[in-house]
Amino acid sequence: MKNIIISLSIITMIIAGSCTKTEKADLVIINGKVLTIDDKNPTAEAIAVKGEIVIAVGSTAKISGMIQEGSTKVIDAGGRLVIPGFNDAHVHFGPLDPDYIELRYTTDPSVITEKIKTQVARSKPGELIRGGHWEHEMFTDKKWPTKELLDKVSPDNPVILNRADGHSVLVNTYVLKASGITKNTPDPFGGEIQKDPVTGEPTGILKENAEGLVKTGEVKSERTAEEENTRLWQGYLLAMKEARELGVTSIQVPGSADFEAYEKLQKDGQLTSRIDIGKSLTADTLLLKKYLDIEKKFPKEGNWIRFGYLKAFIDGTIGSGTALMFEPFSDNPGTSGLAMMPYEVFENMVVTADKYGFQIGVHSIGDKGNNWTLNAYEKAQQANGKRDSRHRDEHAQTLLLSDIPRFAQLGVIASMQPTHCISDKKFCEKRIGAERVKGAYAWKSLADAGANLAFGTDYQVEPLNPMEGLYAAVTRKDRLGEDGEGWYPYQKIKMQEAIKYYTLGSAYAQFMENRKGMIKAGFLADIVITDKDLLTIPENEIMKTKVDFTITGGKVVYTSGQ
Repeated sequence: MKNIIISLSIITMIIAGSCTKTEKADLVIINGKVLTIDDKNPTAEAIAVKGEIVIAVGSTAKISGMIQEGSTKVIDAGGRLVIPGFNDAHVHFGPLDPDYIELRYTTDPSVITEKIKTQVARSKPGELIRGGHWEHEMFTDKKWPTKELLDKVSPDNPVILNRADGHSVLVNTYVLKASGITKNTPDPFGGEIQKDPVTGEPTGILKENAEGLVKTGEVKSERTAEEENTRLWQGYLLAMKEARELGVTSIQVPGSADFEAYEKLQKDGQLTSRIDIGKSLTADTLLLKKYLDIEKKFPKEGNWIRFGYLKAFIDGTIGSGTALMFEPFSDNPGTSGLAMMPYEVFENMVVTADKYGFQIGVHSIGDKGNNWTLNAYEKAQQANGKRDSRHRDEHAQTLLLSDIPRFAQLGVIASMQPTHCISDKKFCEKRIGAERVKGAYAWKSLADAGANLAFGTDYQVEPLNPMEGLYAAVTRKDRLGEDGEGWYPYQKIKMQEAIKYYTLGSAYAQFMENRKGMIKAGFLADIVITDKDLLTIPENEIMKTKVDFTITGGKVVYTSGQ
């Protein structure tokens, strides 16, 4: 009996000791509506964070016991929605130019002329003027703009204005002359110099690889090197500020960016979004070996600055009429789009890079472009053996219905940007016809077929705001709203699924699903608190939803109103 009493006493002491040693948190969120994206524990009320890691998820009562008075930061969510930080799987991120002429949503082409005139007035002769995001399908006349819009107000300055998709530019006569582009200049492979059908003169529109003909090396700058560096650094800070205000805690750059700049941001405590940076796809083995050295410095095991995937373009876009299609465009039977390279060259690049173990992502828009991409990935598996490569189809915009099951079969990530749907739907059916539209922006069909989806924005082609992507995914309606069920509504998905693809789906696409994309003990503490409940609000409130708190790596990097 005495031994039993002693044993019970020991057990009591152990229990009491464990209670007094409850781990204390650095940060606690209580009274929230936590959508964890963790199937095993889908909802909760509170979260505890230690350092950069979530250490507990549960009830407010449970998590409150982890508060150390005077040292634990406590956020009372007050019933607001708490979700994992947004992970933009495809974002052309970089320093912002404060002088960039914003032309998004312009409907009157004369506005372009006025904005150029204003910028010329505060520029020195010879200084380059840049701007863009114009979309001719939004113009009242829906016609391609021409150099005449620019020439009358910019005779002494080069002007380059990117179309919204980045696959066409409008330039003035100054640029055409400086670049030696005339009526006799042939189209480069994978590019088009748009020419007047009557005079044969360049209109000022350069598509795809023709953009590479532009020469801006002799453009004057009145700024010193020091002023340029200061301006560049301020541009990086502006970009980071925009990302954290929108709840974007992770960024995946499709292609190259400046590793050193982000290292400096991290050293200075200014890196508030994690970032993956890749390189261009190549079959050059010497270059691939150099990429391996970079990957060693920024390995996938890291959590902040990581080497991403190798990027290639196989075609253009629907909007520019350069997406690679099997059949001609419905509204322009003279073309089936543009291939950026011959298929044999492309396949060799994919197979070679796959052999070296790299992840690959290919910009694929047209049904033929997507088919080529899937074919090349399949060939790589046949040549090198099947592995967990997680190669990516960037955009996957227009698919043959027969190609949809191949994503799951080949393990290819469908890296999609939902806002492309609501931006393009006003002209997509006109461009490719009702039959091919059945395979366009088909995220629901892909998901139902077992594909892994990752959501992003394609910023700056589209706005960086994740709320616009969520709205597009669940409504397929114009940003201004519209009656009915949306454009091809059978492709709509539920809000919880859209959030999942924007968090865990994007983490899976970068091999980080075991430590990011869910609110779960042991995972990185990247968390967003919104001012509206995205799961219950009417659809017209989704894009009005703001971020109240952004937390990256356990640190509050943004608070609304501060």
